[in-house]
Amino acid sequence: MSKQSKRIEALVYHAKPTPGKIKVVPTKKYASQRDLSLAYSPGVAEPCLEIEKDVNNVYKYTAKGNLVAVISNGTAVLGLGNIGPEASKPVMEGKGLLFKIFADIDVFDIEVDTEDVDAFIETVKHIAPTFGGINLEDIKAPEAFEIERRLKEELDIPVMHDDQHGTAIISAAALLNAIELAEKKIDEVRIVVSGAGAAAISCTRLYQAFGAKRENIVMLDSKGVIRDDREHLTSQKAEFATHRKIDTLDEAMQNADVFIGLSMADIVSPEMLKSMADNPIVFAMANPNPEINYQLAVDTRDDIIMATGRSDHPNQVNNVLGFPFIFRGALDVRATKINEAMKMAAVKALSRLAKEPVPEQVNLAYNETRLTFGKDYIIPKPFDPRLIAEVPPAVAKAAMESGVAKEPIEDWERYKNNLLERLGSDNKLVRQLIGRARTNPKRVVFAEADQLDVLKAAQIAHDEGIAHPILLGRRETIISLMEEIEFDADVPIIDPKTDEETERKNRYARAYWEKRKRQGVTIYSAEKKMRERNYYAAMMVNMGDADTVITGYSRSYPSVVKPMLELIGMAEGVSRIATTNVMMTQRGPMFLSDTAINIEPSAKGLARIARMTYRVSKMFGIEPVTAMISYSNFGSSENPRAEKVREAVDYLHKAYPDMIVDGEVQADFALNSKMLQDIFPFSKLAGRKVNTLIFPNLDSANITYKLLKELNKAESIGPIMMGMAKPVHILQLGSSVDEIVNMTAISVIDAQERDKKHKK
Repeated sequence: MSKQSKRIEALVYHAKPTPGKIKVVPTKKYASQRDLSLAYSPGVAEPCLEIEKDVNNVYKYTAKGNLVAVISNGTAVLGLGNIGPEASKPVMEGKGLLFKIFADIDVFDIEVDTEDVDAFIETVKHIAPTFGGINLEDIKAPEAFEIERRLKEELDIPVMHDDQHGTAIISAAALLNAIELAEKKIDEVRIVVSGAGAAAISCTRLYQAFGAKRENIVMLDSKGVIRDDREHLTSQKAEFATHRKIDTLDEAMQNADVFIGLSMADIVSPEMLKSMADNPIVFAMANPNPEINYQLAVDTRDDIIMATGRSDHPNQVNNVLGFPFIFRGALDVRATKINEAMKMAAVKALSRLAKEPVPEQVNLAYNETRLTFGKDYIIPKPFDPRLIAEVPPAVAKAAMESGVAKEPIEDWERYKNNLLERLGSDNKLVRQLIGRARTNPKRVVFAEADQLDVLKAAQIAHDEGIAHPILLGRRETIISLMEEIEFDADVPIIDPKTDEETERKNRYARAYWEKRKRQGVTIYSAEKKMRERNYYAAMMVNMGDADTVITGYSRSYPSVVKPMLELIGMAEGVSRIATTNVMMTQRGPMFLSDTAINIEPSAKGLARIARMTYRVSKMFGIEPVTAMISYSNFGSSENPRAEKVREAVDYLHKAYPDMIVDGEVQADFALNSKMLQDIFPFSKLAGRKVNTLIFPNLDSANITYKLLKELNKAESIGPIMMGMAKPVHILQLGSSVDEIVNMTAISVIDAQERDKKHKK
């Protein structure tokens, strides 16, 4: 994608369909006049009076306890500098989005139009009663230090400048683990810090809190080494001025154990790395390009332990590992501040988590066989679902022990369960799938690439590194559309109807004829079929010229399934194919089957669909809890339709006793675990969170998933084909660009999984 095209895409993302990235939604009923009279006048007077009696009741009757202000004056925005408060707003909204999706914290972003420290502080103090916490963002140093210090002293709610402390907390956790792996001691290591801004100062202070010695630290700014004989140093820089008579980074790096980079790209040379001590630790955290290229660094020193700020290398120091969970823990005990004890607790929790066995869901997300504590894994991954259950409790405990918690937690197990429940409200699974596909992109045939939305999806898949697209369709149309959307990548374009494809087309036809010549297929009819894009695309996969195919955008589902069954066929041991849709719901991902193929499956058919869905769920890294849906509950009806579901469940219980599946059960009982536990405590589903629904027929499954999609605006991935011999995935007619991209990721992961099985 060209620079101009990326620019346009970013602008459209922020502008359409609604400007901005966050909105306010009601949390109470508002349908009736009675509801409105409670929400506002006259009913609202009652909580107002209760808060007047005791100001702490504001946490009981309002959203204050889960509301954080992200506040900036726009003086140090990303790498853009002092661009002003209005121009900083997209970044502040983005920070709000991260708070919500990682820790379910609500945010108002506030941009303050002043560079005067006193005016800024007074503004924040005046609005503080609205919020449970204050996240300061993108404020230039040295003013940032003064602003945070005074607000922490003068307010009774948590205040944190994430630019200072976020990187400090994450990098400190990584540093503790790296030092352990290098078999060194933190009070002995020699540390070079490149950069003297807010983040660098905060990082170095936190390293000292964990035992690093000031005399072992050398800090550099744009003028070189910060020495104690230099004039006009700020108080923060003077804090780390060295007595050593050195001036350059080259000199500082000699025999150093640790390099901390918070400065600019490509300032560390291979020669500098070679001059460092054995088992050097290098955190090159300048973004987007580190102080030394990752590959160059690891090629230069095979004993290096390295981290960067980038997601495409091991050991990403990413602030999202910290601030959402630190504020979550602070809010949940109504902490009056975020103190050093709480920050250190977050460091220890992150450090400890990296040493524990990694869930399969995380391994799958990063396409790893098994992530284990070591040089390439010294800090947890951002998609690790354990973060929300480990970091906030550690922070909350530290707040309680240090005496700043107003609402201590008593039942820690219940608290952890509540935290895990918060994970269901976002689309983490989609992010994990995209990330997993990127680790080993496959050749994907887009069989309808002359359709604009399909081509847009192929462009995104290419630019995001999800897949290597092969564009199938009318060449002239594809080229024209590519110019229109500025898709200028060098990707294959194949038009089966052109003369230049004659040789391959004839080869495909011959192979197809050889396979089906005893099913009435003639060589002439085989050649004719190869002019049809779906037959041609299927043969590309069969002949090894592509890994997988995406099709179905512009044609009815049955017409697309037919050529795939004829040419690709079903997997060994499979008698019928099926499909499942993954719905991204408020309770988390839900698998719904069969949504596209089997009109009225038998009891055995339902059991097979349940087993296939079970395997797909496992492929996603999700432990399936399966409800076999009906209009009746556990034998309450003798109708053959209900009996069919019961038979399927009986078979699954006998054949797969370890599978968590039960039914027949009505949908509301399946999804309401308390109701199920109260009425049917004997069920295998009792007390569990159901995430897989197997429907008795195509009508119910297809209608349900489309209702969810349209009425609840639940994002859908699918239908995902189950039971095919090779990775083939068919879109619903008129799928959106995002849906096509998601299906592309699924298709790539499907191909990855088959590769793994083949290698075994």
